[in-house]
Amino acid sequence: MTKTISVAAVQQANTSNSQDNFNHSCQQIVRAAEQGAQLVVLQELHKSLYFCQQEDTDQFDLAETIPGPSTEALSALASKHNIVIVASLFEKRATGLYHNTAVVIDSDGSIAGKYRKMHIPDDPGFYEKFYFTPGDIGFEPIDTSIGRLGVLVCWDQWFPEAARLMAMAGAEILIYPTAIGWDLADNKAEQQRQLDAWLISQRAHAVANGVPVISVNRTGFEADPKATEPSHGIQFWGNSFIAGPQGEILAQADQDSELVLSAVLDMERSEQIRRIWPYLRDRRIDHYQDLTKLYRD
Repeated sequence: MTKTISVAAVQQANTSNSQDNFNHSCQQIVRAAEQGAQLVVLQELHKSLYFCQQEDTDQFDLAETIPGPSTEALSALASKHNIVIVASLFEKRATGLYHNTAVVIDSDGSIAGKYRKMHIPDDPGFYEKFYFTPGDIGFEPIDTSIGRLGVLVCWDQWFPEAARLMAMAGAEILIYPTAIGWDLADNKAEQQRQLDAWLISQRAHAVANGVPVISVNRTGFEADPKATEPSHGIQFWGNSFIAGPQGEILAQADQDSELVLSAVLDMERSEQIRRIWPYLRDRRIDHYQDLTKLYRD
């Protein structure tokens, strides 16, 4: 791991034209590289609208293989600009078997590894269990030319176990491609509570594990495709952020802007923080057996 790493997060709004969305992501990757980024992270399912608002078998047409056309294009960018890219794709593993997958492209254009989303939500407007099989790779960090990346996806960000297992396996940065937003029926106070909870939970992962966190969300309103009212859908709340190993905010986007968010991570700071706050040393693993249970009745 180098002493400092320039990182960037691409927050964008999506349309129904997948190729336009992908082209825009690629343009932002180039922009980030020109600004000095060594690592660029894209939001969850950045090629399309968030199609999980409804259960629709036609949406499986969006899925693609890994390796495939998107990884080939991203690999060319990574190699040309000498950057590491974290992208989020709808993976077709086989007909009838699909995953929500984050793929890591190393700076030489090779696929360094991938992570298949482990925690799959099934809530109104977020019907992901219809589309995605839970991951079977586990919580394994991915080694790259700039360090070991602990890549997780969206709903995973609410589970401290996922962050801890990545850190225990040597992850030096936690990364969360995300697609989350508000139901416009919620009042402003409830919307603020949800956003605050989202920020707090991920900053807590940074604190509890002594590592930086990069969380990349989309922005914009995406209508429910089967809604009877134009206001029905998801208002993605943006607020992508980069935090240091004590949860300190190094950079944060607003709700509405499409932008490249950037920061410099001081990895020596992570080393010092983990010496002062040795959480891994003081874990009482001899009394954690009940964590393997679903619930203590």
